[in-house]
Amino acid sequence: MLKPIKSNSLLKYPFVFLAFFALQFAHAQLTDLARLEYTYLPKSKSEDSFNRFRGLINYPIKLKEDTYLVIGGEYSRIALDLEDKYPFDTSNFKRLHIIDFSLAYTFKVSEQWRLGAKITPRIASTLRHEITANDLFLNGGVYAIADRRDDESLNKPYRLIIGLTYNSTTGIPLPLPFVSYFRRVNDNWSYNLGVPKTNVKYFFNEKNIIQTYASIDGYFANAQEALLIDGKVAESVSLSIIVAGLGYEHCFTDHIVWYAYAGYSLKMNNRLRDKDREDVYNLDNDNALYLRTGIKLKI
Repeated sequence: MLKPIKSNSLLKYPFVFLAFFALQFAHAQLTDLARLEYTYLPKSKSEDSFNRFRGLINYPIKLKEDTYLVIGGEYSRIALDLEDKYPFDTSNFKRLHIIDFSLAYTFKVSEQWRLGAKITPRIASTLRHEITANDLFLNGGVYAIADRRDDESLNKPYRLIIGLTYNSTTGIPLPLPFVSYFRRVNDNWSYNLGVPKTNVKYFFNEKNIIQTYASIDGYFANAQEALLIDGKVAESVSLSIIVAGLGYEHCFTDHIVWYAYAGYSLKMNNRLRDKDREDVYNLDNDNALYLRTGIKLKI
């Protein structure tokens, strides 16, 4: 969260890779102080299913005028119900745990621009045994933010975020660009262009909002009990999906929001990987319904 306090091998699929990479830094453009969320992915052509509980908290500390340190944490518990018949024991992958600790620093450099940096150590693992170095990852990013959503002098308020992000779970030792652009067109319409989410919103009023959206979701975690499959060793499990659908938001207050999304996956890559992130085994990749709901406290 890098916004001032005011009164959400892959290289063979370039778009999916970039989207999945940027997904890991989605929170850099959010203003959530706390969030509880549940996601469910039933499989219509399979006995497999996926559900995730996620909790997030960010605590901003004002250091001086327009300068903040933000301490945060996030926990995701992912349940993979792999009920199809596989030629190996799937019990190792039934529960995945992703734990993030984040530290962000943000300050204004002008009336229009704010800079920020964020570092996020991560534990992503099946956690069936003690934590090892293979369960640990490091993410981070630097950003420039022009947030003029509350500028009454503008006819069409906007927010632009540009930056560079790095994620060790992708296996690529280089930073990649990040861009997100939001504009409020009028009292009833707004749009956001970027990764991991692009949407168009319609405001019935400031409390009730619907949207069409396309977004990216997924995970990556170390498997503490490696599997030998057809002469290859699977040491991690990952999922990346592209989903599109409809969403609804209800704002109880200016800061408390309940949301619900219903969509359908357009592309899914669900697989086991070796230590070099090369494919070892493809799990069920049939497209399916995507359901997500939650409540958040935002600035």
